[in-house]
Amino acid sequence: MSLLNKTNYLIVVIGPTAIGKTALAIEIAKHYQCDIISCDSRQFYKEMNIGTAVPSVEEQAAAPHHFIQNISIHTPYSVGDFERDALATLNDLFKHKNVQVMVGGSGLFVNAVLQGLDDFPAIDPSVREQLNQELEEKGLEALQNQLKEADPIHYQKVALDNPQRVIRALEVCIGTGKPYSSFLNKKENTRNFVPIIIGLEADRAQMYNRINMRVDQMIEKGLLEEAEALIPYKSHNALQTVGYRELFSYFDNEIDLPFAIEEIKKNTRRFAKRQITWFKRTENVMWFDYQTPTSTILTSIDQKII
Repeated sequence: MSLLNKTNYLIVVIGPTAIGKTALAIEIAKHYQCDIISCDSRQFYKEMNIGTAVPSVEEQAAAPHHFIQNISIHTPYSVGDFERDALATLNDLFKHKNVQVMVGGSGLFVNAVLQGLDDFPAIDPSVREQLNQELEEKGLEALQNQLKEADPIHYQKVALDNPQRVIRALEVCIGTGKPYSSFLNKKENTRNFVPIIIGLEADRAQMYNRINMRVDQMIEKGLLEEAEALIPYKSHNALQTVGYRELFSYFDNEIDLPFAIEEIKKNTRRFAKRQITWFKRTENVMWFDYQTPTSTILTSIDQKII
């Protein structure tokens, strides 16, 4: 069969943070001799390395990676930008190989590539300005309560500790007079590939232990120094993330270092729980325990590829 007539397949590796997605994706890419699209919304940034668990030089050398530290924290980069860029890259890669790999824990970005983004009406910028002011004056909880009243459906799904996500949902509710959730899943998007989705999971105790160990390793590797160098830019959207926010509070003398480290662990565990909730809603996922032999997973993938 000629390459032009072959079906394209995108093998997608999902799951919570610190579960072993990167290692599995590399083994899959080596098996199929293909590339890897990174779908981690914090690994895009050049200035962030340790705190985002960027694949090591050795890991990146094992298989070609895309969208790893490819932009600066000073460059606005949305999920829509990633959808456009990732699809363009995949189109190029599929010309040479009909199997490619995507890996990451950013559910919204994964969905953007697999299904496309929903259409939202334009909102008066003054609405966001007002909400940002309320965030500063009243705190995040006040905005969370507003969202709970305006759109209880989306309130149950959104990352409530992410101010940008809460504000985005609220500005749509206020600007349109309709719930944010009412605009979701309205647009049909076609894709030139068939997704094969692999999910990694572990019981909660194992998952939490892996997270705690990873945070300790990040501290040993120099996360403190990395965060300190980024203090001048701590208000940037890219740095509103676990592992950096807590250390900025430490540098501001709001908390001591041991407490900051424990907060990173706790908030990472919370993040992992939200990732699991998101990905468990994803359809047609083949779930595997994180200790499953790679050969077993590859056999399951091979059975899906025509």
